[in-house]
Amino acid sequence: MITYKYKKDAFPTFHAGIKREWALTNGIGGYAGSSLIGAHSRTHQGYLIASLHPPIERYLVFSKINEKLCTSDHIYDLETSQHFVGECTIDEKSGEAIHNGETLYSEGQKYLESFCYDGSIHYEYQAGDLHLQKHICLQHGKNLCAVAYEVENTGADATLYLTPLFNYREHSANSTPKTLQFETFQNGLVFSLIPEANKDIAIQFSVSEGTYLDNEEKFDVDMQLQIEVDLETPGLDSHYCPKKIAIAVPGGCKKRISVICEVVPHDAVPTQSRITPDCAFEVLEEHAAYVNHLYEQAGYTDEFANRLVLACDQFLSYRTSTGLETVLAGLPWFTDWGRDTMIAFTGLTLCTGRNREAKEILITFANYIRNGIVPNMFPDNNLAPLYNTADASLWYFYAVYQYLQYNNTDADYAFIQEKIYPHLKDIIHAYKNGTDFSIYMEEDGLIHAGSGLDQITWMDVRVGDWVATPRHGKPVEINALWYNALKVMELLAEKYGEDASFYQVLSEKVKTSFCKKFWNPATGWLYDVVDGDEEDDHLRPNQIYAVSLPFTMLSEEQEKAIVAVVQKELFVGCGLRSLSADHKDYHGIYAGLLPKRDRAYHQGTAWGFLLGGFFTAYLKVHHHSEESVQKACSMLDAIKAHLTDNGCIGSISEIFDGDAPHHPRGCYAQAWSVGEVLRCYSQDILPYLK
Repeated sequence: MITYKYKKDAFPTFHAGIKREWALTNGIGGYAGSSLIGAHSRTHQGYLIASLHPPIERYLVFSKINEKLCTSDHIYDLETSQHFVGECTIDEKSGEAIHNGETLYSEGQKYLESFCYDGSIHYEYQAGDLHLQKHICLQHGKNLCAVAYEVENTGADATLYLTPLFNYREHSANSTPKTLQFETFQNGLVFSLIPEANKDIAIQFSVSEGTYLDNEEKFDVDMQLQIEVDLETPGLDSHYCPKKIAIAVPGGCKKRISVICEVVPHDAVPTQSRITPDCAFEVLEEHAAYVNHLYEQAGYTDEFANRLVLACDQFLSYRTSTGLETVLAGLPWFTDWGRDTMIAFTGLTLCTGRNREAKEILITFANYIRNGIVPNMFPDNNLAPLYNTADASLWYFYAVYQYLQYNNTDADYAFIQEKIYPHLKDIIHAYKNGTDFSIYMEEDGLIHAGSGLDQITWMDVRVGDWVATPRHGKPVEINALWYNALKVMELLAEKYGEDASFYQVLSEKVKTSFCKKFWNPATGWLYDVVDGDEEDDHLRPNQIYAVSLPFTMLSEEQEKAIVAVVQKELFVGCGLRSLSADHKDYHGIYAGLLPKRDRAYHQGTAWGFLLGGFFTAYLKVHHHSEESVQKACSMLDAIKAHLTDNGCIGSISEIFDGDAPHHPRGCYAQAWSVGEVLRCYSQDILPYLK
């Protein structure tokens, strides 16, 4: 089992400890998270963010538990948090939050001996003669959090106090005491809260032993979330904590204590019977067995590959509306995006042996194709899908091709022929003859996409009427993907006994036009966008796909030149810069309020998912030589360090600063970042390692 373990030297101070985060998921869109030391640092953290309509409608219901150990002569407060006392205002001109006051720190981390993540969370504390272990786990397939305590007392009699913090808010929002309104019930050791904002559910909290006491301070007010403060927002949240639980810990004893918090239907209150001390531990054991099955299913003996297998699982989720599996693009806020899903697809499912999930994902998105367009995203408010994308449909062909590389039986080809192939034909027809968002094939066979305020490639930032990187015309990766799609269709048509000449002839036309119009002899790389007589010669990473896709059009010399310049100017270890650093529009730091960040998002910020295409291209042009494979392994050192040293423990962030030291930014765990690193590692490196 993969384990990430940290001793005291990993969190010498409070501020050092909150920079590393952890996250758990439950397979239905719910999740949990906090920092290495247990202090929350962002809005999207808590022990249970439940998905009320999987995988969407995500609400924080259970924030955390604060512990306190008391003997007759000493109080050990294990709470680790920061709170703001004062006034927070918003600057009218800049929109930045201004904090006038004081930040107070509860530094329970001084008793923290170690932290461990292995698919669940383990904190270990030593407070005088009291040794406490705290384990946190989400039950797969349910909105349920288990907290398991092991306490050993080698000294005088003591009491353990647990103070649970509850909430009910959308996971991107915040709460104040005024918004935290609940109807509460208690039945023995079961405490239930029904939110005034949603009386169809109840938050049910159960503890295996102890005495409930009224808490004098019923609200935890203005918990300060440092990451949100760093983003120039108020970063304040409040929680409801009406009760605390007192549990006797006599001298010389060892105890196991279970806590279960789950979301249940309103009419289930308050019927749950008392839980046993082993209940939370059983959830832990069940989850450990699930994680071990992931490793067995993937079949790797390589440690780095297995670390990525564990990370991949966090993004796969059940979707109620389809009854099938889908991919959540990133934690903590993204839902299922078509483009991200198709790019991450191979790594998340095929490289991990999860073929059932792979089939379901292909079907899910096939069912929602409209006018030849795979959905761009499924919103987090249960509204209809959005379709503003030119590349998701073309990446879909790539996903189908990869599926058949891993699953090439007659039954698999029959599945594609029956469920998927008709949709592929529709996409080709739509792109050739024209569809929404100004997507159409021009006379030269190349695909034009976008106009006006459209934002239809992955570089899709728009602020009001300002589109940061419009890329309207013929984007380079769209046309590389178009050629790849035509070649995939040529193969499938031949396999299914159909006339493949249409795809063959058109693909040759595309190849001729692409090589003529996209190669820039003055620079020795590809134009990023061609639109009529206008050519965008910005050095961007999109051209790497003209080298890395299964079917490509350039000469070997041209491919080598592209890889060389991308490596020299854009590769920064954990990702590829979205724009070369010597360009006048380059932004090297992704920070501040959202408008500031949007200006940097695709103008220099480095993206983790681009590593997949880069490494595949790099090893292709070097013919997977022993030297190039060893070089690729060394170039992955930054990602291996990122898994343990910064960001979210055990996962790969969405983006990184273009400037050194390339701090992780954006989503702390991103599906296509993880999926693409595992894909290129398992396909292009592991088979060639000696």
